Amino acid sequence: MNTKRVVITGIGGITAFGKSWADIQTAFQAGQNAVKHMDWADRFPELEACLGAPLPDYAPPAHWTRKQLRSMGKVSQLCVEAAERALADAGLLGDERISDGRMGVACGSSSGSPKDIGDIGELLLTGHSQNFSANTYVRMMPHTTAANVGIFFGLKGRIIPTSSACSSGSQGIGYAYEAIKYGLIEMMLAGGGEEFSPSQVYVFDSLYAASRRNDAPDLTPRPYDTARDGLVIGEGASMMVLESLESAQARGAKIYAEIVGYGANSDGSHVTQPQKDTMQQCMTLALKDAGISPAQIGYVNGHGTATEKGDIAETLATEALFGFVPMSSQKSYLGHTLGACGVLESWFSIEMMRGGWFAPTVNLTDPDPRCGNVDHITGAGREIRTDYVMNNNFAFGGVNTSLVFKRWQG
Repeated sequence: MNTKRVVITGIGGITAFGKSWADIQTAFQAGQNAVKHMDWADRFPELEACLGAPLPDYAPPAHWTRKQLRSMGKVSQLCVEAAERALADAGLLGDERISDGRMGVACGSSSGSPKDIGDIGELLLTGHSQNFSANTYVRMMPHTTAANVGIFFGLKGRIIPTSSACSSGSQGIGYAYEAIKYGLIEMMLAGGGEEFSPSQVYVFDSLYAASRRNDAPDLTPRPYDTARDGLVIGEGASMMVLESLESAQARGAKIYAEIVGYGANSDGSHVTQPQKDTMQQCMTLALKDAGISPAQIGYVNGHGTATEKGDIAETLATEALFGFVPMSSQKSYLGHTLGACGVLESWFSIEMMRGGWFAPTVNLTDPDPRCGNVDHITGAGREIRTDYVMNNNFAFGGVNTSLVFKRWQG
């Protein structure tokens, strides 16, 4: 079967450190994180974890109209803005090629906008809701990000909602890559996002998986560290323009990287407890798709949630396949951005590969001996020259994803 090569020609993102790689890299190099103490003890007295890494201030672009905003909760606003930035970066914003059926979207989040979910909850519980409107469901529906991106830019290609918790963004990239690779469409917008909400903190706090280091937000989360005490919820979004190599070259587009491998599978055993063997199999699938050996991967971007079972399982799987491979996690800076992390961490992996500097895992000072023996990047980061990087994300429900990116050499 003839397949097409798939490249990334545009990237847009929104993080607590800013919207450009230059700003994000500066923060990584400074070794700072975006975690803050959240002053909500009076409102949520039962919530023991009072930490988060939200966007400092967010307002949608001033040129958007009230009509355009009606159907968008914050998570959709984040994804649509990231998509707008990605299209502009790719030189495709306003181009007829994105609205004639040649472009689709694959995008997701853990849920729709929590505020709108709350408005419907109020209606069901009390029989009335002051804020309920005709657009409430559209803003809270699981595929709100993909639908709003498609509608905002007039995309008429396939729409693939990938709302699968913290693999939403990586599945968005993976499914978009496969759609283009097998000749089903020429271009795709791919990614994911998440808006910050105390409800998400409650979920992990109830599982004893949220960090409660409330008096020292700069010292948490601590992926892979003996002293870790759980994850911190973050916020953000990112979208990428994927297209066939022929399309990119025909229009003279700049190319960030080539996507050469995607693996996905299911643990098939437990909703919240990750499994080492299926994680390893997922990475193996991605390598097989890329047609490369484990030794060719120069860096692994770990899921790195700073939860005990997750850290141990993924590092054991990584060691079993790659041995002593360089590895780090950017969740130590931005927290767990859930539906956004798969695409944000893919973006970071690509930029670090292009620049040759790889960010360390901040706060990792004493690696847990129960974790796999991998080459943790710490301190001031590491200069690495490699042609291949892998990004891994593993989600609730036993959803495993692995992506392999190749340096673009023209």
